[in-house]
Amino acid sequence: MTRRIAARLVPACALVACASAHAHSGGSAGLFEAWLHPLTGADHFVAMVAVGAWSAQLGGRAQWAVPGAFLLAMLVGGLVGFSLIDLPAVEIGVALSVLLLGGAIAFGGHLATPLAAAAVGVFGFCHGYLHGYELTVVDQRALATLAFMSTTALLHVAGLAAAHLALQRPAGARLLKISGGLAAAFGAWLVASRLLA
Repeated sequence: MTRRIAARLVPACALVACASAHAHSGGSAGLFEAWLHPLTGADHFVAMVAVGAWSAQLGGRAQWAVPGAFLLAMLVGGLVGFSLIDLPAVEIGVALSVLLLGGAIAFGGHLATPLAAAAVGVFGFCHGYLHGYELTVVDQRALATLAFMSTTALLHVAGLAAAHLALQRPAGARLLKISGGLAAAFGAWLVASRLLA
């Protein structure tokens, strides 16, 4: 099952990433920056890998529905961010995403797939909003959106694959929960630092 999911997701993500790189090579300003944007902040990176890892813990259709909900909400958030509409507490939402996703992994949190998808959808919107807001200088916004979404999808697949590899080993489930705990601790620090800023 895992191999079938990876076999479908990896080529699709690679295709999107190649399209983004090709668009950048054509001289569109800032597209490479958009492609790298999810990798340049530890909060974004950890949350996006955690989405994939948690979906692996949930199993079944959550493995595609949960990351898919994140990406769809991220698209909407990115469009709102590009419009420069000021929304309060989005930075806190991103920090909370790291805390709560890490906690879900640490405690092996199982939710019904629709509830899990809705929860990560809120987080996806926050992440997408910040990507869009910070990339308003990019000339071609549609391609920039495709770029940061492709990187996000690859991070989801990486988290999903890593969690499945861990869960196949005797101590893997424990290691995965410890990793979730570390992510949650980082998220708690992010929340505190942003509330006190």
